[in-house]
Amino acid sequence: MDRLHPERLHALPQSVARPRYDRAALRGGIVHLGIGAFMRAHLAVANEAALHASGDLRWGLVGVSLRQPDTRDALAPQQGLYTLAIRDAGPDGAPRQRQQVIGGVRELLVAPEDPRAVLERIAHPDARIVSLTVTEKGYCHDPATGALRLDHPDIVHDLAQADAPKSAIGFIVRGLALRRARGLGALTLMSLDNLPSNGALLQAAVLAFAQAADPALADWIATGCTFPNSMVDRIVPRTTDVDRDTVAKALGQHDAWPVLGEPFFDWAIEDRFAADRPAWAAGGARFVDEAAPWERLKLRMVNGTHSSIAYLGAMAGWRTVDVAIAKEPLRRHIDALMREEIEPTLPALPGLDLATYRASLLARYANPALAHRTHQIAMDGSQKLPQRLLGTVRDRLAADAPITRLALSIAAWLHYLRGRDENGETYAIDDPLAAPLARLVGQAEALPDDIRRARLLTGFVPVFGDLAGHESLVAVLARQLHSLRERGVAATLEAIR
Repeated sequence: MDRLHPERLHALPQSVARPRYDRAALRGGIVHLGIGAFMRAHLAVANEAALHASGDLRWGLVGVSLRQPDTRDALAPQQGLYTLAIRDAGPDGAPRQRQQVIGGVRELLVAPEDPRAVLERIAHPDARIVSLTVTEKGYCHDPATGALRLDHPDIVHDLAQADAPKSAIGFIVRGLALRRARGLGALTLMSLDNLPSNGALLQAAVLAFAQAADPALADWIATGCTFPNSMVDRIVPRTTDVDRDTVAKALGQHDAWPVLGEPFFDWAIEDRFAADRPAWAAGGARFVDEAAPWERLKLRMVNGTHSSIAYLGAMAGWRTVDVAIAKEPLRRHIDALMREEIEPTLPALPGLDLATYRASLLARYANPALAHRTHQIAMDGSQKLPQRLLGTVRDRLAADAPITRLALSIAAWLHYLRGRDENGETYAIDDPLAAPLARLVGQAEALPDDIRRARLLTGFVPVFGDLAGHESLVAVLARQLHSLRERGVAATLEAIR
């Protein structure tokens, strides 16, 4: 089968959408650090719509892989083209998909192979936006406080090696230093990761690094660059070989790395740009004055419940989200978690009906065409829980309100860290704090009672921060840990009230 390629776009089936602009005229207006599946199913899709709607070809994408060459190796022979497969179920419940070939990626770089090339792209006159999807751990910060860890190995390296950074923060600051030295203008620095106040967190990290490297540069960045907060939402499962085969059959051409997504798309971003912006509204983006209320809605309702489903489902042996949410006790629990414990902590959002939002979210989770693996969502729990669940816990405790279901979600994560599900199958814990967490769980297992176990586990400050050892949290968490260990996931869900 022929490989997907610009010279073969004409041979695609008519049902497959494709670029209708002059790709050769694209400029590198957006440098994106972390060109993974989510970026290619979200930012790049909105940008594709903007390119078509406006005809403004300044906004081509330069994609940067910060660790591995696999994305470049897959897409370079296709000159950056790839397929987005949107998947849902038809009226009969059968999975279906529609395809669009995305053309906005004009260049692919691998940072470890040529860090200078990445710095030059950030410092290029064409660059106006540097965006990031590097996951929570990519910010080299303390997840409990949000502060940049100046002792993080990558940050230590980047402060010493100005010409060959490793971290996203290092690349941004060193690239901005080149722009300043060349008399070029400031940029918009834009996080698209699931972190509260992600732009403010990125700004704090960048300024902390710059202050340590060159205080004058820090002043230049603070004066000219902007860091808009944003909320992004689309479920993007990991691509499998079966997915590649399905997409190839639909295209009649082989795409080495298509991406999958659900029909739902949301993006709220603060309209604070240092040097113009694309017409992303054509692709469904909403430019807002303040993203914080939308961030809180997404982090708590979507990401918080997604993690809850992942840990409970993985421990019960329910391998995908749609399989897990089809279990009535789990569906009932997630619905009640949102309604009873999360929704009361949310600000009012004009035009948003929370009951409708909740129902649509449950329907998204039930999408059988995505097959989103619970173990994939379960990765990096130490980085995710502070944002997805613990902020809600703090608000509930401050209001002297119950946290029964939130505590079950936390207990499920701690239960998951044992590395063995209820069927006896083992799995690796994929987490930057895996080693200290393994030691902690081992110590807890040796303790004689649940209260002491819960107190020890919640004393892990890198995750729990000021909640460490909180007696109200310890008490309810101990009950949930006991139930999961002694009764299992299904019986615990049946009994929870």
